Amino acid sequence: MTLRLPAEWEDQDGVLLAWPHEQTDWAPVLDRVVPVFRDLACAISRHEKVLIVTPAPDLVFNALGDVQVNRDRIRVLEIPTNDTWARDFGPITIYRDNRPVLLDFGFNGWGLKFPSNFDNQVTRNLVRAGTFGETALHTSGLILEGGSIESDGCGTLLTTGACLLEPNRNPHLDRHGIEAALSANLGVDHILWLENGYLEGDDTDSHIDTLARLCPDGTIAYVTCDDETDPHYEELRRMEEELSGLRTRDGRPFHLIPLPWPRPRFDDGGQRLPATYANFLVINNAVLVPTYNDPRDKEALTRIAEAFAGRKIIGIDCSPLILQHGSLHCVTMQLPKGVLP
Repeated sequence: MTLRLPAEWEDQDGVLLAWPHEQTDWAPVLDRVVPVFRDLACAISRHEKVLIVTPAPDLVFNALGDVQVNRDRIRVLEIPTNDTWARDFGPITIYRDNRPVLLDFGFNGWGLKFPSNFDNQVTRNLVRAGTFGETALHTSGLILEGGSIESDGCGTLLTTGACLLEPNRNPHLDRHGIEAALSANLGVDHILWLENGYLEGDDTDSHIDTLARLCPDGTIAYVTCDDETDPHYEELRRMEEELSGLRTRDGRPFHLIPLPWPRPRFDDGGQRLPATYANFLVINNAVLVPTYNDPRDKEALTRIAEAFAGRKIIGIDCSPLILQHGSLHCVTMQLPKGVLP
C-alpha cells in the first residue's frame, strides 16, 4: 500500500469554506469580513467548486445575492460551526494506492485555546451529508491542523517545532513519535522542521503556512523582515538561515523566494496583527494571495508569481481577516482531484 500527501498545486475538485456568522468571533465586524468570503467564493468558483458550511445558509445566499459567481459550482450545506478556519478542521486528503482518502484528524482549538466542538465534527458531518460520495474517510486520534504542514507531493513535509510539539496537542508524543505518526498517516518520509519564526498575534503556535511555503520545483517562498527595529527581525533572520540549510530529498538546497514584510498592523486594543503574504492559496490555474492595502502588496504578488509560473495571481484584500489573527489560506481547505463526486 502506498500513501501520498499531494501538493497544494496539484489538480483540485474544490475548496471548503466555513462562513462567518453571529455566533463566531466575527460578530462585531461581520459587515467587514463577509465581503472577503464573498470575494473568495467568487474567485474560486471561476476555477473549481466551492463548498460552504454554515449554520445559517440564508446569510450565504444573501451575501452572494447579485455578485458575479458561478452558482453551478457553489454548494451550501447547513452545518454548525464554531468559527471559520477551515484549513485547520477540514479534511486533509491523501492518496492511498492512487485513490483519495479523507483524513479526519482531531482539532482541539489550537491546543485548547478556543471552543472547537462543532468545528471538530465538520468533516464527519460533510461525509454524513453525502458530500464526498464514495470517497473513503479515515478518522485519526492525532491532533493535527492543516495549516501546520506543507507538502511537495513527493514525500517531503515542512513544519514547525513550536506547533507540532506544543504540549496541549499531542502530549504523549515526542518529536520521534510525531514523525512516526506523520509518516504512518500521510506517507511522508522526508520531514523538515523549523525551530525559528513566529508572528505576533498568531494563535496557532507558528503554523508553517504563515511563515514558509513549499512551491513547485524545490522552491520555498518565505516571510522576511527587513526592519531591524521590528521585534520579528532576529527571529525571521534565524528562520532564513534554517531554510538555507534545508535540503531536498535528493540533497539539493531549496530555491528560496523571500516575501516582503508589510507594515505593522494593530487592532483597536493595540495588539499586533499577523499580516503575512505567505498565507496564499493555490487553486486550479491560479493563486489567491492575501493583500493588506499595503505599499508592498504589488511586490508580494510579483514574488509569488515567480514561484507559480503560468498561473494567474489574484490579490484578495484580507485586511479584515487578520482582525481575528488569520488570513486567506487559514480560511480555506483545498479538496484534491477525485474527492468530490
